[in-house]
Amino acid sequence: MCVCVCVCVDQCQYTRAMSWLQGDTSTLEPEGPAPGTVVKRGEVVEDFVRNFLVRMGMSKTIDAFEAEWYKLESEGKLADVGLVPDVYTQNTQLDARVRDLQAGLSQVWGVAGKVTDTWGQLRKEREFHRMHHKRIVQEKNTLVNNIRRLKKHYSQYEPLIKELRAKYEAVVSQKTLVTIERDRLTTRLNSLTAQVGDTLAPPPHPEDGNDGGAPPTSATSSRVASRGASTTSSIAPGSVVAGAKKRTVANLPVSDPPNKLANLKFPPFDTKQLRSGKNVKAHDMPISNLALHPIRPILVTCSDDKTWKMFSYEDGALIMSGAGHSDWVSSADFHPRGTHLATGSGDHTVKIWDFEKQRCVQTLAKHSKAVWGVAFHYTGDFLASCSLDHSGRLWDVTTSTCRQVFKGHVDSINHCTWQPFTSTLCTSSSDKTVSLWDARSGLCAQTFYGHPNSVNHAAFTLNGVQLASCDADGVVKLWDTRMVEEVLSVDAGPVAANRVCFDRSAESMAVACDDGKIRIYNVETGEATTIVEGHTGAVQALSFDNEGKCMASCGSDGHYVIWN
Repeated sequence: MCVCVCVCVDQCQYTRAMSWLQGDTSTLEPEGPAPGTVVKRGEVVEDFVRNFLVRMGMSKTIDAFEAEWYKLESEGKLADVGLVPDVYTQNTQLDARVRDLQAGLSQVWGVAGKVTDTWGQLRKEREFHRMHHKRIVQEKNTLVNNIRRLKKHYSQYEPLIKELRAKYEAVVSQKTLVTIERDRLTTRLNSLTAQVGDTLAPPPHPEDGNDGGAPPTSATSSRVASRGASTTSSIAPGSVVAGAKKRTVANLPVSDPPNKLANLKFPPFDTKQLRSGKNVKAHDMPISNLALHPIRPILVTCSDDKTWKMFSYEDGALIMSGAGHSDWVSSADFHPRGTHLATGSGDHTVKIWDFEKQRCVQTLAKHSKAVWGVAFHYTGDFLASCSLDHSGRLWDVTTSTCRQVFKGHVDSINHCTWQPFTSTLCTSSSDKTVSLWDARSGLCAQTFYGHPNSVNHAAFTLNGVQLASCDADGVVKLWDTRMVEEVLSVDAGPVAANRVCFDRSAESMAVACDDGKIRIYNVETGEATTIVEGHTGAVQALSFDNEGKCMASCGSDGHYVIWN
């Protein structure tokens, strides 16, 4: 293979050769570089060609070039070609630099394209946020104008509000005076009734040795009867007179009596020293609820085995059991005097059990689906129930009739309870709300919103001021019934919270959880003070006793536990 290499003569060598031909020898011996300077030597031709071929990857060509080059050099046929002019080296370097710059330019163009896209996106976001800001400013201005208009409108009602407040205070004062007058007249009526009773006694006969007197004659009896009839007719309706027939229809009190427990101070329940006492296997199937006797150390458990059982929680002895429901028993509640027990069941009925007769004396069947909860009114004459059919009912236990239906929830009502010593019924529903109802009118007085899931249970403090509710997400909320606002929110999750209750002092709040634990919280701070474990299944219900000595709980494991 033959390679032709064109070599240009260095300009300096050409100049020296022409000077020699013209007889100028001064240029043959140029002055050398100054001492201490660095001189760059040119590249020889063969190295230049070899480096070029190596850079191009032409290995076969370089082999042929070297063979021919060395052959000619050994034969002495190669003239002194000298060095490669600097311009070639510079061109090579410039060419490499150009390639590097082009590669860098490509990268820069890529980065510039990305920056351009980012800039366009940021511009769009800027325009969006600018438009959003304008809309917010407009809404703010609208709200400011509305607030000003409402303030102006409210200022017009302030005199009317003051006038209504003055009228309200006058009415309350008048009501107090009427109540005092009513009590005075009632006392006078009772005294007159007693005098009438003494007057109606048979007069003594003068010939009788025992203060004189034969039995009254028929005429005398008729006069006495007529006098008694006229006297009785003058007695106000609803008064109790000796010998009169007892009313068969009960009525709710017109006004609520004062709460006897409102001003009492109870010592707090020592939750930090809480220990498991008796652990009794009560049922073979899960226990759904329990209730404590209002007077004696007795509790009742309700189970999925269609029965309820009564135990003495001092020694764990079985006292009584009841079987009559055709489906699981969901709830139970004692009569305020402890003489009867009401139970609700999945068979859509409510049953009332008489302990003296030891049998079921009433069956109330108006619900169309399972009954979830029952609660006696403080008078004992009425019973409330709630059901899966989205309704609550008020029963007159003296006549076994439904006196009121509470409709307003859009899902199952899971629990019902009475505010202490009032006719206000509280219902907890799967529609995530808690409602307060006026049992006299059947109207909803207030609804509490805020739970994220189905509300399972609600409980009042003894003074009726605070209300606690728990839901299926484990969220427990504390409400102020007077201010109608949320006071505290506690997360006992992630498992469901099935029941909540207060101790007598209302300083501690116990929550029955689905993970088998009982969590007790401080009502003021919302901090968990105690967590106890004693059930192998979910804790379904719990309650503090009336004397503040212990707490009872039951669970899906069929056991009830007494915590001392």
